[in-house]
Amino acid sequence: MNLNYTLKPGTRNLLFGLMAMGVLGLVYAFLAHVPGQRVWANLLVNSYFFLGISVVGTLFVAIQYMAEAGWSAGFQRVPEAIGQFIPVAGLILLLVLIAGSHSLHLHHLYHWMDPSLTDPASDHYDEIIAGKSAYLNEPFFYARAVIYILGWFLITRAIRKASLAEDAEGGLRNYKKNVTLGAAFIIFYGVTSSTSAWDWVMSIDTHWFSTLFGWYNFSTFWVTCLTLIALFSIHLKNNGYFTHVNENHLHDLGKFMFAFSIFWTYLWFSQYMLYWYSNIPEEVTYFMDRFENYKVPFLATLVLNFLAPLLLFMGRDAKRKQVVMSMIGVIIIIGHWLDVFVMIMPGTVKDGWGIGILEIGMFLGFLGAFLFVVLTALSKASLVPKHHPFLNEAEHHHI
Repeated sequence: MNLNYTLKPGTRNLLFGLMAMGVLGLVYAFLAHVPGQRVWANLLVNSYFFLGISVVGTLFVAIQYMAEAGWSAGFQRVPEAIGQFIPVAGLILLLVLIAGSHSLHLHHLYHWMDPSLTDPASDHYDEIIAGKSAYLNEPFFYARAVIYILGWFLITRAIRKASLAEDAEGGLRNYKKNVTLGAAFIIFYGVTSSTSAWDWVMSIDTHWFSTLFGWYNFSTFWVTCLTLIALFSIHLKNNGYFTHVNENHLHDLGKFMFAFSIFWTYLWFSQYMLYWYSNIPEEVTYFMDRFENYKVPFLATLVLNFLAPLLLFMGRDAKRKQVVMSMIGVIIIIGHWLDVFVMIMPGTVKDGWGIGILEIGMFLGFLGAFLFVVLTALSKASLVPKHHPFLNEAEHHHI
């Protein structure tokens, strides 16, 4: 069993090429005089998307420790590596948020930051936004963002450190430490997964709110992260590393991918149906905007994230074939990126959107950076947690 991954020069150059696509997208936006609001909105879409996936990588590890799960021990280093992108995406997202400050005035992604909206003497006074100002105000908003990102990063780093120490020291001390850290992360994420979604995405449409919006965002990131875990595992297996990962492990990952695609659809339909049926103006406006100006991408998310997995991934054999899993995986990743795009763009650029060189280039740039960080993290430690107490169970996993 080859336990040490090497990031080959060809792969490294490919990833640098993807990152260069992001730079080219920004250069094109500058030369083509693309509105700055659209550029900032794309930065928000991609940093939020990849940050959400990265945090769920750590969540997956935490859940495995808490559940004393054995089946996943053999590929645990993959979600650990996914979590290493948190500081990169988190820093970019934080810069996007700060750039929206009324004092800097670099973009207007967050309409509620305009102080005239909460000033009763102003002609632009907005009673609804003013009523939310105790929560939606710049100092508290930025403080929460720092707490979220810093908390996710510090616990992720502590879990990773204990996991690597387990390789060197053996015993159960570090394993038990990660059980405790995993419990802390689950509790922290249980709160911040929703509040961060409210802050960074739902507050864009300040008059609108959804009681299941946090769950909806979580489902997007959870199923996308599971998909990436499966794709990374397939990549490593095909390159002669994950010989201990068999079709049974992939089958279980496939079942999770399928199940949470259905779960995402349940939340998508529940949110849409309840708000549309109630026909309350400040609620239904959210969906009217998406039907009028974003109808194709809005409905495409349902096709990519529900119909495709339902029709192509339901059978047992499909979940045990790497080609099918890889194809569905790519569809799911694109579908959920599009889902985040549709959540953010209508409230930030209205009908001035598009999916062109800027959008594709920036997505590929972030993807290249994400893959580079994850694969580099995989190359810096044993691909298998050598002294994990359930490693033997993982190697003999069979369903």
